Amino acid sequence: MKAGIDIGSVMTKCVVVKEEKIISKAIARSGAMPEKIAEKVLLDALQNAEIQFSQIEKIVSTGYGRYIFSPSHSVITEVSAAARAAFFLSGRNQCLVIDVGGQDTKTIEVDKNGEVVDFLMNDKCAAGTGRFLEMMANVLETDIYGLGKFSLQAEKPVLISSTCSVFAESEVVSLIAHNEKKENIAAGLINAIASRISTMMNHFNRKLPVIFCGGGAIIPGLKESIEKISNRQIQIPENPQFVVAYGAALS
Repeated sequence: MKAGIDIGSVMTKCVVVKEEKIISKAIARSGAMPEKIAEKVLLDALQNAEIQFSQIEKIVSTGYGRYIFSPSHSVITEVSAAARAAFFLSGRNQCLVIDVGGQDTKTIEVDKNGEVVDFLMNDKCAAGTGRFLEMMANVLETDIYGLGKFSLQAEKPVLISSTCSVFAESEVVSLIAHNEKKENIAAGLINAIASRISTMMNHFNRKLPVIFCGGGAIIPGLKESIEKISNRQIQIPENPQFVVAYGAALS
Protein backbone atom coordinates (compact mmCIF):
# COMPACT_ATOMS: atom_id res chain seq x y z
CA MET A 1 0.00 0.00 0.00
CA LYS A 2 1.11 3.54 -0.83
CA ALA A 3 -0.12 6.99 0.17
CA GLY A 4 -0.21 10.05 -2.06
CA ILE A 5 -0.57 13.51 -0.51
CA ASP A 6 -1.41 16.59 -2.56
CA ILE A 7 -0.69 19.68 -0.46
CA GLY A 8 -2.45 22.36 -2.48
CA SER A 9 -2.79 26.08 -1.96
CA VAL A 10 -6.39 25.71 -0.82
CA MET A 11 -7.03 22.04 -0.03
CA THR A 12 -4.85 19.12 1.06
CA LYS A 13 -5.84 15.69 -0.17
CA CYS A 14 -4.61 12.19 0.69
CA VAL A 15 -5.33 8.82 -0.90
CA VAL A 16 -4.23 5.34 0.12
CA VAL A 17 -3.74 3.04 -2.86
CA LYS A 18 -3.47 -0.75 -3.05
CA GLU A 19 -2.82 -2.43 -6.39
CA GLU A 20 -3.53 0.87 -8.20
CA LYS A 21 -6.97 1.22 -6.57
CA ILE A 22 -7.95 3.91 -4.06
CA ILE A 23 -9.03 2.21 -0.83
CA SER A 24 -9.26 5.33 1.32
CA LYS A 25 -9.13 9.12 1.04
CA ALA A 26 -9.34 12.29 3.11
CA ILE A 27 -9.41 16.04 2.47
CA ALA A 28 -9.09 19.25 4.51
CA ARG A 29 -8.35 22.95 4.00
CA SER A 30 -4.61 23.64 3.86
CA GLY A 31 -4.88 26.75 6.02
CA ALA A 32 -1.90 28.44 7.67
CA MET A 33 -0.28 25.18 8.87
CA PRO A 34 -0.23 22.91 5.81
CA GLU A 35 2.23 20.38 7.27
CA LYS A 36 -0.06 19.71 10.25
CA ILE A 37 -3.04 19.44 7.90
CA ALA A 38 -1.08 16.98 5.73
CA GLU A 39 -0.45 14.86 8.83
CA LYS A 40 -4.14 15.03 9.68
CA VAL A 41 -5.42 13.93 6.26
CA LEU A 42 -2.90 11.06 6.21
CA LEU A 43 -4.07 9.85 9.61
CA ASP A 44 -7.72 10.34 8.61
CA ALA A 45 -7.20 8.28 5.45
CA LEU A 46 -5.49 5.52 7.44
CA GLN A 47 -8.26 5.49 10.06
CA ASN A 48 -10.98 5.41 7.41
CA ALA A 49 -9.51 2.18 6.04
CA GLU A 50 -8.44 0.83 9.46
CA ILE A 51 -4.81 0.75 8.33
CA GLN A 52 -1.74 1.14 10.53
CA PHE A 53 0.95 3.64 9.56
CA SER A 54 3.49 0.78 9.48
CA GLN A 55 1.53 -0.89 6.68
CA ILE A 56 2.23 1.98 4.26
CA GLU A 57 5.25 1.10 2.14
CA LYS A 58 5.75 4.52 0.58
CA ILE A 59 4.46 8.08 0.98
CA VAL A 60 4.76 10.48 -1.96
CA SER A 61 3.87 14.16 -1.69
CA THR A 62 3.01 16.66 -4.40
CA GLY A 63 1.49 20.11 -4.76
CA TYR A 64 2.66 23.51 -3.54
CA GLY A 65 3.68 22.15 -0.14
CA ARG A 66 5.29 18.93 -1.30
CA TYR A 67 8.67 19.73 0.25
CA ILE A 68 7.38 20.56 3.73
CA PHE A 69 5.92 17.16 4.60
CA SER A 70 8.78 15.36 6.34
CA PRO A 71 7.25 11.83 6.47
CA SER A 72 7.30 11.65 2.64
CA HIS A 73 9.73 9.21 1.08
CA SER A 74 9.77 11.17 -2.19
CA VAL A 75 8.19 14.15 -3.95
CA ILE A 76 6.73 14.63 -7.43
CA THR A 77 5.49 17.73 -9.23
CA GLU A 78 1.74 18.15 -9.55
CA VAL A 79 2.14 18.20 -13.36
CA SER A 80 3.73 14.73 -13.36
CA ALA A 81 1.23 13.47 -10.77
CA ALA A 82 -1.78 14.68 -12.77
CA ALA A 83 -0.34 13.12 -15.93
CA ARG A 84 0.30 9.77 -14.24
CA ALA A 85 -3.19 9.59 -12.78
CA ALA A 86 -4.95 10.66 -15.98
CA PHE A 87 -3.00 8.03 -17.92
CA PHE A 88 -4.33 5.27 -15.65
CA LEU A 89 -7.85 6.72 -15.49
CA SER A 90 -8.07 6.97 -19.29
CA GLY A 91 -7.23 3.28 -19.70
CA ARG A 92 -3.51 3.95 -20.25
CA ASN A 93 -4.15 6.15 -23.28
CA GLN A 94 -2.78 9.42 -24.57
CA CYS A 95 -4.84 12.30 -23.23
CA LEU A 96 -5.03 15.99 -22.42
CA VAL A 97 -5.45 16.90 -18.75
CA ILE A 98 -7.17 20.05 -17.47
CA ASP A 99 -6.37 20.66 -13.82
CA VAL A 100 -8.13 23.69 -12.32
CA GLY A 101 -6.89 24.44 -8.81
CA GLY A 102 -7.16 27.33 -6.41
CA GLN A 103 -4.07 29.24 -7.57
CA ASP A 104 -3.37 27.92 -11.06
CA THR A 105 -4.80 26.12 -14.06
CA LYS A 106 -2.80 23.55 -16.00
CA THR A 107 -3.28 21.84 -19.35
CA ILE A 108 -1.03 18.81 -19.76
CA GLU A 109 -0.46 16.56 -22.76
CA VAL A 110 0.25 12.94 -21.84
CA ASP A 111 1.81 10.43 -24.26
CA LYS A 112 1.17 6.68 -24.71
CA ASN A 113 3.67 5.88 -21.97
CA GLY A 114 2.06 8.17 -19.41
CA GLU A 115 4.81 10.79 -19.69
CA VAL A 116 4.35 14.55 -19.97
CA VAL A 117 4.84 15.78 -23.54
CA ASP A 118 4.18 19.45 -22.84
CA PHE A 119 2.09 21.63 -20.54
CA LEU A 120 0.82 25.16 -20.04
CA MET A 121 0.24 26.74 -16.66
CA ASN A 122 -1.63 29.89 -15.70
CA ASP A 123 -0.13 30.77 -12.31
CA LYS A 124 0.71 34.47 -12.68
CA CYS A 125 -2.81 35.85 -12.38
CA ALA A 126 -5.95 34.82 -10.48
CA ALA A 127 -8.04 35.14 -13.65
CA GLY A 128 -8.58 31.65 -15.05
CA THR A 129 -8.28 29.87 -11.68
CA GLY A 130 -10.52 28.72 -8.87
CA ARG A 131 -9.48 31.78 -6.88
CA PHE A 132 -11.03 34.01 -9.57
CA LEU A 133 -14.41 32.31 -9.17
CA GLU A 134 -14.09 32.37 -5.38
CA MET A 135 -13.53 36.14 -5.46
CA MET A 136 -16.48 36.69 -7.79
CA ALA A 137 -18.70 34.39 -5.72
CA ASN A 138 -18.02 36.54 -2.66
CA VAL A 139 -19.28 39.58 -4.54
CA LEU A 140 -22.48 37.68 -5.35
CA GLU A 141 -22.75 36.59 -1.69
CA THR A 142 -22.36 32.87 -2.36
CA ASP A 143 -19.58 30.27 -2.74
CA ILE A 144 -18.12 28.82 -5.93
CA TYR A 145 -20.62 25.96 -5.94
CA GLY A 146 -23.50 28.37 -5.48
CA LEU A 147 -22.02 30.44 -8.30
CA GLY A 148 -22.06 27.38 -10.54
CA LYS A 149 -25.65 26.58 -9.62
CA PHE A 150 -26.66 30.18 -10.35
CA SER A 151 -25.04 29.89 -13.79
CA LEU A 152 -27.20 26.90 -14.71
CA GLN A 153 -30.33 29.02 -14.18
CA ALA A 154 -29.22 31.91 -16.41
CA GLU A 155 -31.57 33.19 -19.09
CA LYS A 156 -29.06 35.45 -20.83
CA PRO A 157 -25.43 35.21 -19.65
CA VAL A 158 -23.64 38.55 -19.60
CA LEU A 159 -20.27 39.08 -21.26
CA ILE A 160 -17.48 39.69 -18.75
CA SER A 161 -14.97 41.66 -20.80
CA SER A 162 -12.21 42.18 -18.21
CA THR A 163 -9.32 39.72 -18.31
CA CYS A 164 -8.03 40.89 -14.90
CA SER A 165 -9.73 39.59 -11.76
CA VAL A 166 -9.57 43.02 -10.07
CA PHE A 167 -11.28 44.77 -12.99
CA ALA A 168 -13.70 41.88 -13.41
CA GLU A 169 -14.78 42.37 -9.79
CA SER A 170 -15.51 46.03 -10.52
CA GLU A 171 -17.44 44.94 -13.61
CA VAL A 172 -19.55 42.54 -11.53
CA VAL A 173 -20.26 45.23 -8.92
CA SER A 174 -21.40 47.56 -11.72
CA LEU A 175 -23.68 44.87 -13.18
CA ILE A 176 -25.27 44.31 -9.77
CA ALA A 177 -25.81 48.07 -9.43
CA HIS A 178 -27.66 48.00 -12.76
CA ASN A 179 -29.96 45.23 -11.46
CA GLU A 180 -28.54 42.48 -13.65
CA LYS A 181 -29.68 39.05 -12.43
CA LYS A 182 -27.18 37.08 -10.37
CA GLU A 183 -27.81 34.05 -12.55
CA ASN A 184 -26.77 35.89 -15.72
CA ILE A 185 -23.66 37.33 -14.03
CA ALA A 186 -22.67 33.91 -12.70
CA ALA A 187 -23.02 32.36 -16.15
CA GLY A 188 -20.88 35.14 -17.60
CA LEU A 189 -18.17 34.44 -15.03
CA ILE A 190 -18.26 30.69 -15.67
CA ASN A 191 -18.04 31.35 -19.41
CA ALA A 192 -15.11 33.73 -18.88
CA ILE A 193 -12.98 31.14 -17.11
CA ALA A 194 -14.10 28.43 -19.55
CA SER A 195 -12.96 30.63 -22.44
CA ARG A 196 -9.49 31.01 -20.89
CA ILE A 197 -9.24 27.25 -20.38
CA SER A 198 -10.39 26.61 -23.94
CA THR A 199 -7.66 28.94 -25.24
CA MET A 200 -5.07 26.91 -23.33
CA MET A 201 -6.48 23.68 -24.78
CA ASN A 202 -6.06 25.01 -28.31
CA HIS A 203 -2.28 24.70 -27.97
CA PHE A 204 -2.58 20.90 -27.98
CA ASN A 205 -3.78 18.09 -30.24
CA ARG A 206 -7.56 18.38 -30.60
CA LYS A 207 -7.91 14.63 -31.14
CA LEU A 208 -6.80 13.75 -27.62
CA PRO A 209 -9.46 12.73 -25.08
CA VAL A 210 -9.76 15.33 -22.32
CA ILE A 211 -9.66 14.54 -18.59
CA PHE A 212 -10.87 17.32 -16.26
CA CYS A 213 -9.67 17.22 -12.63
CA GLY A 214 -8.99 19.44 -9.63
CA GLY A 215 -11.44 21.38 -7.50
CA GLY A 216 -12.68 23.24 -10.56
CA ALA A 217 -14.11 20.01 -11.95
CA ILE A 218 -16.81 19.91 -9.28
CA ILE A 219 -18.07 23.45 -9.92
CA PRO A 220 -21.53 23.09 -11.52
CA GLY A 221 -21.68 24.25 -15.12
CA LEU A 222 -17.93 24.70 -15.73
CA LYS A 223 -17.47 21.42 -17.62
CA GLU A 224 -20.48 22.13 -19.83
CA SER A 225 -19.25 25.66 -20.57
CA ILE A 226 -15.77 24.44 -21.56
CA GLU A 227 -17.33 21.77 -23.78
CA LYS A 228 -19.53 24.32 -25.53
CA ILE A 229 -16.75 26.86 -26.09
CA SER A 230 -14.07 24.34 -27.11
CA ASN A 231 -16.46 22.06 -29.03
CA ARG A 232 -14.86 19.04 -27.34
CA GLN A 233 -16.11 16.25 -25.08
CA ILE A 234 -14.66 16.28 -21.57
CA GLN A 235 -14.53 13.47 -19.02
CA ILE A 236 -14.57 14.07 -15.27
CA PRO A 237 -13.28 11.04 -13.35
CA GLU A 238 -14.72 9.96 -10.03
CA ASN A 239 -13.39 12.09 -7.15
CA PRO A 240 -11.67 14.69 -9.39
CA GLN A 241 -10.18 16.56 -6.41
CA PHE A 242 -8.10 13.48 -5.53
CA VAL A 243 -6.64 12.84 -8.99
CA VAL A 244 -3.28 14.52 -8.33
CA ALA A 245 -2.89 12.75 -4.97
CA TYR A 246 -3.70 9.49 -6.75
CA GLY A 247 -1.00 10.18 -9.31
CA ALA A 248 1.50 10.77 -6.51
CA ALA A 249 0.61 7.41 -4.97
CA LEU A 250 1.08 5.69 -8.33
CA SER A 251 4.59 7.10 -8.83
